[in-house]
Amino acid sequence: MTPDAFRRIALALPEAEERAHMHHPDFRVGGRIFATLAYPDESWAMVKLTPEQQFNVVRTFPDAFRPVKGAWGLKGCTHVHLPKATVTAVRPAVKLAWENVKAPPAKRPAKVRSARNRPL
Repeated sequence: MTPDAFRRIALALPEAEERAHMHHPDFRVGGRIFATLAYPDESWAMVKLTPEQQFNVVRTFPDAFRPVKGAWGLKGCTHVHLPKATVTAVRPAVKLAWENVKAPPAKRPAKVRSARNRPL
């Protein structure tokens, strides 16, 4: 997998666009990042998965995927080692990341204050 092949996969998704963030290319839908390229260097990419999706891709393709270090990785951000990755592995992961970001976030229900907690 090359950076250009990763880019083609990401940009083939509906409404996907390329921008830049922190001096490296990123891919967005609706203004939200679902994947990046060239971080920490040119041989890596990143996809925003859920923790469960991350577990599955890392288990299935351990040479190609690994969790990002720290809190972002715990939330599902997953590095893609491009030299070890294949189109068969990357295309579904990028699509999952796109779907995760494309779906509108669930709204939290408004807090209901009980009569006892209301100011007089």
